[in-house]
Formats: sequence, C-alpha cells, structure tokens
Amino acid sequence: MIKVVGVRFKKAGKIYYFDPADMDIQKDTYVVVETARGIEFGECVIGIKEISEDDIVAPLKSVLRIATEEDINKHFKNKDKEKDAFDICLKKIQEHGLTMKLIDVEYTFDNNKVIFYFTADGRVDFRELVKDLATIFKTRIELRQIGVRDEAKMLGGLGPCGRTLCCSTFLGDFASVSIKMAKEQNLSLNPTKISGICGRLMCCLNYEQSTYEDIRKRMPKVGSIVKTNEGTGEVFSNNIVKESVKVKLRKGEEEILEEFKIENVELIKGHYEDSIDDDDIKLEIESEEDRKLIKDLIKGN
Repeated sequence: MIKVVGVRFKKAGKIYYFDPADMDIQKDTYVVVETARGIEFGECVIGIKEISEDDIVAPLKSVLRIATEEDINKHFKNKDKEKDAFDICLKKIQEHGLTMKLIDVEYTFDNNKVIFYFTADGRVDFRELVKDLATIFKTRIELRQIGVRDEAKMLGGLGPCGRTLCCSTFLGDFASVSIKMAKEQNLSLNPTKISGICGRLMCCLNYEQSTYEDIRKRMPKVGSIVKTNEGTGEVFSNNIVKESVKVKLRKGEEEILEEFKIENVELIKGHYEDSIDDDDIKLEIESEEDRKLIKDLIKGN
C-alpha cells in the first residue's frame, strides 16, 4: 500500500494521484505539483489515503508544496491572461483563413507554454499561426486538436434533460457507450433522441446499464410460457422498468391478462431477454440527415 492524494487540474477533469511527501494535505486544498507538462497548479479533491501500488502509474510524482497566497494569485492571473490570449488567437485564425474552431486556452502554471485547444473537420496546417503566436507570447506554443465530446466538456451547457452537462460537472472520464445500450433500455433509436449536444451518444446511457443487464437476465421474452400462482400462461408483454410481465391466462372460456413481478413467474418454455444481438438493432432513420447523424454516433463512441 502507498499513500497518495488525488489532484484535479480542471473542473470535472481527470483525477491524478501524487505522493503527499509527508505534508498534511487536506481535501479542497490548492497544491503545486510536478507533471509531465511541467509545474502545475491543482486542487486536492481526494485527501491522503492508501491504495495498492497496482492502482498507480509509476513513477509517482510528489506534491511540491501546498499552494501559497502568491501561487494562488499567480494562478488567477494566468486565468485572466488566458482570456486575452483567446481573443488574440481568434483574430490570428481569421487572418490566416483557417477552418478551425478555437475552444479554450490554457497557460501552464510556470508560463513556459500556452496551449490552444481547437476542433476541426480534418487536418489543419497551422504552422504559420504557431509562428505568429510564438512571436506575440514569446513562449512555447502548442495547438491541440480535440473531439466534440471534449469540446462539450470544456464549454459546458444544458443537456436534453435540462440539467447542466454531466461531462462538465462531475464526469472525470468519458465512459464507453453504444447503440446496443439504448436498445436494451427500450429507448427510441432515433439519433436525435439518444444523442447529447455534442452529437454523440448520451453518456447517461451508461449509468443504469448494469441494472438493465441484470433485469434482462431474469425477464422472460414475449411468447415464452411461464408458470404463475394463477396458472400457466404465455408472456404477452414485459416492463423492464417495473420488473414485471403481463401474462395471458385462460380462465374458463376466456383469456385474461394478469401482471406479475418477474420473481413470481417461472420460465417453462422459451428464453430470457438477456443481451440483444447486434443484428436485432434496427435504427429509426427517417432522412439522409439522420443517416449522417447515426454514422457520427457510432463513429464517435
């Protein structure tokens, strides 16, 4: 076991482990650390704890110091400089006629590098732009192309649910999501209804997936024959959210539908829902625009 603290450099960013180096570092404390990019300013979001050495990426770098008042002031001055750098870079992009969208600017804590984040449909020749920026800022310049999910994380916004985007508030890493998840959760496979504002599948499809998978393993398929306390019948429909099935039972000369919890039915003949085969997934595509959307959804996740 080894002692570590968890440090985050951006809101909802990834958490990195560092060696506290015998310092009493409390949660919500600002710290200065050494990273592969150089000296960085971050916030301790996980206090000192012990974890297995298998859970860290060696070598484990140390926290240099708990941030002083001077460090904190320098950090916020860098934030102000980033706003000016954004406007300057935007102007230079327009002057060079480059087809790229500037998303964010970041100064490293020691001011040894300025990083410009942008999105573009393809490769962009920004060599002349870098020369101009290096002349203006007189430091190392890095232009980093990011994807649309990273763009949404940096810019923030409101999702289809009306709440602030998960990726910009608490998701440190993007989880893998798939069309199959939407199908297994009985969602409409219309691309406009299962995609977020980034144009990719919604991250929240992953939140309850394990629960749906567990229920489907115990849920008889429609058409299966089951035994209930009211007799034997055929599954007419099922409801994964309510964990119940409607069973068609024969009472005398007539057939009736009764609803039962899945723990109160016993499969006699047929199959459980279980996972869905990829061949069973039929997308609800109504136009050429939807076709492009669904290709982007599958490509981006």
